[in-house]
Amino acid sequence: MMSRQLELEIGQIRGALPAGVRQRRRTRAHWWFEQMRQVVDRAFDWQPTPEPRPRQTWLKGADQS
Repeated sequence: MMSRQLELEIGQIRGALPAGVRQRRRTRAHWWFEQMRQVVDRAFDWQPTPEPRPRQTWLKGADQS
């Protein structure tokens, strides 16, 4: 068992992203969420499946008189 904290370095700490990168990300995110909204808008309601027919089971030995 370790008695001290384990530290992991992620590398260079990044500052704010350049405006061009931010804008491209925002554009791609907007496109993606717009696609998802269209999928939801085109979805249709599924009708529930009807109840199955009753199933007849035979008890072992019940047919012997």
